[in-house]
Amino acid sequence: MIIRTIQSTDDIKQVAGVEMATWGEKPEDTVPDHVLTAISREGGVLLGAYEDDLLIGFTLGWLGTSDSETSSPASHRLKLVSHMTAVLSEYRDQRIGYQLKLAQREWALEQGLDLITWTYDPLESRNGNFNIGLLGCTCQTYLRNYYGEMSDSLSRGLPSDRFRADWWITSLEVKERLEGGSPRSIVLGSLLDDGAQLVNPAGRNSSGFYAPPTSPSQITAPKLLVEIPTDYQQIRQTDLDLALSWRISIRNIFEECFDLDYQVRDYLYQRSPEPRSFYLLEKTHEN
Repeated sequence: MIIRTIQSTDDIKQVAGVEMATWGEKPEDTVPDHVLTAISREGGVLLGAYEDDLLIGFTLGWLGTSDSETSSPASHRLKLVSHMTAVLSEYRDQRIGYQLKLAQREWALEQGLDLITWTYDPLESRNGNFNIGLLGCTCQTYLRNYYGEMSDSLSRGLPSDRFRADWWITSLEVKERLEGGSPRSIVLGSLLDDGAQLVNPAGRNSSGFYAPPTSPSQITAPKLLVEIPTDYQQIRQTDLDLALSWRISIRNIFEECFDLDYQVRDYLYQRSPEPRSFYLLEKTHEN
C-alpha cells in the first residue's frame, strides 16, 4: 500500500467508487470529478491509498479559515478543512485511514498550518475512538443538522448533527498521542472514583438496547463522562425512534456542556462486563 496525491483524470474517476462503497451514495450524490480536479490542482489536497493501481481509500481537504470573533479577515487563522476520509470496507482495520490522516497532517505541516478540522457524527463510536482517542482531536463545537437532510445509507432519516473535530497537529498532546500509536487506556471506574460525573447513565429498554435517560444529571463536576451507543447504526436500522431520541438527548447535553466551557478531551471504550462508549470532557477554564 502506498499513499500519493490524486491528480490524474483516471485516478480521480476512482474516487466516486470509494465514496459510494463507503456511504452507500448514488452516483449523482458523489463529489463531481471536475470539482475534485479543481481542488487537487489548485491548492487543496486529495490523497489516495493504493494497492497496486487500485484506489482503496482517500482523503480530501482544502484551505479554510478558523472561526473568529472579529469581523476582520486578517484575523482569521488559515487551516485545512478535511471533508472526507474513506477506506473500502474490505481494507478496514488495517490502519489505512490512520496512515491517510498522517499523510494529510504532513501535507498541512508543509504548508505551515497547525490546525485541521472536520466534522463527524458524535454518536458514531468508531469515529469517536479514531478521531478523539487515536488522533488526539478535541471538540467544543456542536453543529445542528449541519448538512440538512441526507440520503446516504448512514444518515438517512435523522438530523445530520455533527461534531467539529479540531486537530491541533503541532500540539504536544497530539504528538504524544501519535507516538503512542493507539488510544490511551482509560479505566471508567478510576475516572468515577476520581470525581468524574457520568451525566447520562443509560439503561436497557425492552428491546435490549441502551437508551438515554429521560433527564440527564445536572452538571456539577470539572470532568464529565457522556455516554453514547457502541453501535448507533444498529439502533438506527432497528429502532429509528430510539436513534432520534439519542440524537436529541446528546444534542442537548453537548450544547449545554460547550456553553459552560467544557471541551471533549478523550474517548473511552469499556469492553467488559459489556461494551460501553463514553466521551470525557473537561473544563477549559474556570469562570
